[in-house]
Amino acid sequence: MKNLQGKKAFICDMDGVIYHGSKLLPGVLEFVEWLQKEEKKFIFLTNSSAKTLRELSEKLARMGLKVDESHFYTSARATAAFLASQRPGGSAYVIGDAGIINALYDEGYSINDTNPDYVVVSESPNYDYARICHATKLVLNGAKLIGTNPDLTGPIEGGQIVPATGALLAPIELATGSKAYYVGKPNPLMMRNALKKLGCQREETAIVGDRMDTDIIAGVEAEITTVLVLSGVTQRDDLPRYAYQPDYVLNGVGDIVPT
Repeated sequence: MKNLQGKKAFICDMDGVIYHGSKLLPGVLEFVEWLQKEEKKFIFLTNSSAKTLRELSEKLARMGLKVDESHFYTSARATAAFLASQRPGGSAYVIGDAGIINALYDEGYSINDTNPDYVVVSESPNYDYARICHATKLVLNGAKLIGTNPDLTGPIEGGQIVPATGALLAPIELATGSKAYYVGKPNPLMMRNALKKLGCQREETAIVGDRMDTDIIAGVEAEITTVLVLSGVTQRDDLPRYAYQPDYVLNGVGDIVPT
């Protein structure tokens, strides 16, 4: 544990690691206080693309945890940055909410439902059959298909599991024969962007997450120390199913804090 506690930077997933719904998980306040006291660099990295950075900061504030929005990075931000690097000043048809739309605007993109360069899909309550049909038409006409993250499911208030971006994209992929490019975890792009924001090397950093199929595999592929917490999706009984394993398995982030 001393090696883990000695890391200069921590990349932390949010849902299942920091909170469930609108409630902080046990040990989170102590963990964040320790990060700040020890002057650790840290970033909350989430595959969710629905909320803006400000909204995420305000959400934690409502739970009693004050963290500046500079400490957040989302798959929406990573997606917008990727598209801007590929086609600066481009346009996109978006099935998604404020998080992805604002991120695209910040990167100089416009929203276009006629002849966009990209069709971008993320989790959204505004997802419906009409939008699926329109997205399919645009992809068949040449727009490139992008997913903010590959998650098939995700939790909502009360712990219920609902379809996430990967599942929402499936009808468009099947109807067009196109395979979406996913930017969020475990894509190494997301991890490299997080390290750049932290200003740290991978050897100095640990990633803390609750999912083997996104958080832990992202850390393994980026050669970053991995910490699985059992406060979210993956449980200890699930570990034998995976060919890769985390460096640490803890009950929650509070276990990282020295006693």
